Amino acid sequence: MAKTHSYATTVTWTGNTGDGTASYRGYSRDHDVEVPGKPRLAGSADPAFRGDPARHNPEDLLVASLSECHLLWYLALCSAAGVVVTSYRDEASGTMVEDRERGGRFTEVVLRPQVTVSAESMLSKAAELHEQAHAKCFIANSVNFPVRHEPQISVAG
Repeated sequence: MAKTHSYATTVTWTGNTGDGTASYRGYSRDHDVEVPGKPRLAGSADPAFRGDPARHNPEDLLVASLSECHLLWYLALCSAAGVVVTSYRDEASGTMVEDRERGGRFTEVVLRPQVTVSAESMLSKAAELHEQAHAKCFIANSVNFPVRHEPQISVAG
């Protein structure tokens, strides 16, 4: 039986500098993202769209969501398979193309996990599990652009 999960956030625009949206350049893109019981995220637009570079933007968060989802599935699969991961770092990147008609869209995200496992005998299985993590990732299964992964796996010590 399928399970349904619901997620709630509150996004509040905090960028009214006095005249609201009376002019395109006259307001800030700053906003707060709140999820009950969790720290507030300070959001804005990408600096290319008049946003504050010190705040998170939706594009950054989309790439981070894909990276986090892959990480969490990968760790769970490794644990179940007896692969001991001792470190994991992903330097993920996304590419977005602006389009006058539709505004813009992501064309791909590339995950580049750098994984360390505790024994050489785990290398093959550790590499294989990236495919399974990708196939199970809720976020990757929900987007309409390719999500590729280019893992590098090494042995601790």
